[in-house]
Amino acid sequence: MSLFRTIPTGGDFAPLFRLLDDYDVHRSNKQTSVRSFSPRFDVRESEDGYHLDGELPGVDQKDIDIEFSDPQTLVIKGRVERSTHTESDDSEPQSEGEKQVSKTDSKHRYWATERSVGEFLRTFAFPTRVDQDSVKASLKNGILSVTVPKSTTSGTKKITIE
Repeated sequence: MSLFRTIPTGGDFAPLFRLLDDYDVHRSNKQTSVRSFSPRFDVRESEDGYHLDGELPGVDQKDIDIEFSDPQTLVIKGRVERSTHTESDDSEPQSEGEKQVSKTDSKHRYWATERSVGEFLRTFAFPTRVDQDSVKASLKNGILSVTVPKSTTSGTKKITIE
């Protein structure tokens, strides 16, 4: 088992796009003091609504905010903090989202640090009207599931003249 990803040969361009995404994230992390990342989501549509399933392993429910920025745009944002497990818990924060390695762990040299840390933000714009009052969300085993029902009322309203 290798510590580093290999790019399979063939007609599938997904690994190339993933590599480009990783490069953009890596480049943007070097320019800012607050690290950020973009969790991956599956978005599907059914007759009655939209279903979003996103990977947020290790994220506490209290660290996730879900809100509408306008009638058809859902924003999911939050924060991920990771720490290394050491024998002592007296380490001081090194930067936002990371803990400094203690003296007992200073002999270790990291070969790769691939865990996502920092703030995340995803925006989803729906093509049809949605029922904001009936949105349901759950977090189980690191998967955030959000169900956004389509609005059953029409956008037009007849006005009677008196």
